[in-house]
Amino acid sequence: MTDPSQPPRGPLHGVRVLDLSRVLAGPYCTTLLWELGAEVMKVEQPGHGDDTRAFPPFLNGESVYFASINRGKRSIALDLKADNDRAVFDGLLAKADVLVENFRPGVMEKLGYGWEAVHARHPQLVYAAISGFGQTGPYKDLPAYDLVVQALGGMISINGPEGGPGVRLGISLGDLGAGLFAALGVVAALYDRRVTGEGRLVDIAMLDCQTMLLESALVRQFASGESQGPTGSRHPVITPFDVFQASDAPIAIACANDHLFAALCAALGQPGIAADPNYSSLFGRYANHVALKALIEQALGSRTAKDWVAALQAAGVPCAPVQDMAAVVRDPQLEARAMFVEVDDPEMGALKMSGNAIKISGFTDSRTRPPAPNLDEARADVMADLGRDAEGPRPRVKAGPKDPAW
Repeated sequence: MTDPSQPPRGPLHGVRVLDLSRVLAGPYCTTLLWELGAEVMKVEQPGHGDDTRAFPPFLNGESVYFASINRGKRSIALDLKADNDRAVFDGLLAKADVLVENFRPGVMEKLGYGWEAVHARHPQLVYAAISGFGQTGPYKDLPAYDLVVQALGGMISINGPEGGPGVRLGISLGDLGAGLFAALGVVAALYDRRVTGEGRLVDIAMLDCQTMLLESALVRQFASGESQGPTGSRHPVITPFDVFQASDAPIAIACANDHLFAALCAALGQPGIAADPNYSSLFGRYANHVALKALIEQALGSRTAKDWVAALQAAGVPCAPVQDMAAVVRDPQLEARAMFVEVDDPEMGALKMSGNAIKISGFTDSRTRPPAPNLDEARADVMADLGRDAEGPRPRVKAGPKDPAW
């Protein structure tokens, strides 16, 4: 049971998540569930653990990447092909509210832990299966990584310099999007269980998630047959909505309506541009975006990016400097919102990583997090909780917290 002396971390307080996933999509889902208050038991491969334990960057021989995606969780190493370990897993499964896995379809069935088999034994369990292409369809058995679904889902084709070849996004949106949708699906299934008393299968495909994130590109393809190509930083329809060069550095300016465009032109000292028939309407600005960008950059060239950001913000125009990562981690807004948290890791020392973007009233938005777990660090506690004889620990990789919920 959850320790009653500890205040709830979030609305999923008391929810137990059994996490069979690895790398990013599944672990990102379970990290979000942990951030919302759930307790997460990570089941890893004996002797090896999650692949990301070997991902750089490293501090004192430990992966900071792994630590950032798995903070707060606990770990047990189990071989689901071995009878003794299967018995331990069965005991954990009986206590869990949610199972998350991201194996290729069919793997869990071969192990005897597919949705149908688990649902028959534990009808209240929510079962989340994350894969490249989902549990159905002609691609379901194909392997997939973020790059594959960004390519197949069209994301690469619309990203990159205008007129140039498409490029992969600078983040693993295929994995991260799937993790986000999976967490939302799990929360919805838990809500449904309160009414029906029954667990559900949450079937998440990375490709499906990429398609749902295509936004206007997909709409325009269906509506007009227009296939969007790379547009650089420019919005494919709204203008001006782009990155523009000031005298020393670029700034982002976003004017999504006539009022904001007029405010921009006035702040630039060029009010006549807003009255020009070529630019006075959203469609006109879109049709003449190349010439309009040249006019805006001509005006911006007279002052620094810092000066223009201050002037445009004072005029109510949405804008921002283009910050690199070094500037992002010093941003006062993000600091004020507790979006950078500290972890006191036993091996790596003090770490900083992203906080929780979901702010919910009534729950403390802590500025610290527990560290990620050692491989198999929860074994003694799990065995005691299940009333089984203690076994020798598996090889360890990282230290972690003791969570009384397991």
